[in-house]
Amino acid sequence: MTRSFEMVGVVGLGTMGAGIAEVFARAGLGVIGVEADAAALERGRDHLAGSTAKALAKGRLSEAERAEILDRVTFTTSLEDLAEADLVIEAIPEVMDFKRALFTDLDRICKPSAVLATNTSSLSVTEIAATTTRPGQVVGMHFFNPAPIMKLVEVIRTVTTENGLAEEVAALARRLGKTPVTVGDRAGFVVNRLLLTYLNHAAVLLEGGLATRDAIDTAMRAGVGLPMGPFALLDLIGLDTSYEVLCVLFQESRDRRHAPAPILRELVTAGLLGRKSGGGFYRGEEPAGPPPGSKPSARSVAVLGEGAQELVSRLSAAGFASAPVEDADVVVALSRNPVVELAAGLPHPERLVGLHLIGDGVAEVASTVLTSPDAAAAVEGLVRIAGLTPVPCKDRAEFVVDALVYPYLNDAVRMYDSGYAGIDEIDAAMKLGCGYPAGPFEMLDKLGLETVRDGLRALYAEYREPSLAPAPLLDQLVTAGVRSIRDLP
Repeated sequence: MTRSFEMVGVVGLGTMGAGIAEVFARAGLGVIGVEADAAALERGRDHLAGSTAKALAKGRLSEAERAEILDRVTFTTSLEDLAEADLVIEAIPEVMDFKRALFTDLDRICKPSAVLATNTSSLSVTEIAATTTRPGQVVGMHFFNPAPIMKLVEVIRTVTTENGLAEEVAALARRLGKTPVTVGDRAGFVVNRLLLTYLNHAAVLLEGGLATRDAIDTAMRAGVGLPMGPFALLDLIGLDTSYEVLCVLFQESRDRRHAPAPILRELVTAGLLGRKSGGGFYRGEEPAGPPPGSKPSARSVAVLGEGAQELVSRLSAAGFASAPVEDADVVVALSRNPVVELAAGLPHPERLVGLHLIGDGVAEVASTVLTSPDAAAAVEGLVRIAGLTPVPCKDRAEFVVDALVYPYLNDAVRMYDSGYAGIDEIDAAMKLGCGYPAGPFEMLDKLGLETVRDGLRALYAEYREPSLAPAPLLDQLVTAGVRSIRDLP
């Protein structure tokens, strides 16, 4: 059976629901927007009017197009008006009891052929579908905020979804001008499952004292090219929302990496929810850029490790003298691994600082337990003079960037290996849903499977967290000499 979706219902007209209604209306479909009462309905009408007015002002809509969009939406406070809708999607608060009660009502009201969809970002679609007499006609259709602009739609199929229905809903998403990614029903689906785990891991590393808030945000923004650092992004999403999604993830997986970091619970309990409350990880201030550096006190430097000569040349051009290790004011060890063992063997271990270069613009400056504050500050200054952005951190396995990136890539491999999302779908979801410059499997291809596998082994050896151990598939690929996961038959 091939369905024709021409009239859709949208229940819940907050910012997200109104945006979804606008998306359908822009594509020429008739829309019935439902809210709980007259006041909420008027707010929903205002959301739609305001969004289309902005599009008009920016030249993205003409007056005639805006009028047509608004004319296609009917507003009501009665669910009974959805009786003839071909598809109904809900965008009410993320509370399972609310959603189950609504789907029970929709199942009673809507015509037998109607498809019922949930815009949930993390809750079980299967559990929602089970409240109806038509679980085969229930899917997830997760839009991203702001819905009129964001291109990604996660289409979630359950074990009871009728054959072909997910494909029909994906085709509808393409008709709306969106890029659908069809996945199985796992808490958080693709984007939130990968994104929130990474953000939570950043909070755990912050609490562990690996680096400061600003250092971690700078490392991920300038070193990896992400649109925002993890703490700025947590503030934007909302710490309460992030906390709730992580609780859902943990409830399903019982993986400690999904257990919300204590600092998240503390901030949420204090009412510090991020931008919407005026403060979260950042409290009134914008994420800081690199601080202006004073002139380093060190005048001579010894550089050890692969690539030492290039850095020596850059520093020499800036007026710094190269010296033997025993005589240098500071000793820089270029390394992607902890350097405390090297420091312990030097005549002046307090002068040694680890340096890990990330791309062309960022250098992680790693202080061992023996490094003096003056030596660390001097190397930060040298790094700035060399034209790099320093990221101060402790001398821990994989430092900052790789300690965050490798587990994220490992999670993506596990997700693929579980069979509920494909490589291209996962890559597309993270690029379109998060604005990442590359998907996780594109990053794996660039970094190399063996590099990531070995980095995960180092992280597991240091932190003893089971989920940091390389995914079995990743280990097997490296052992078999496979260069890219895409080479699998």
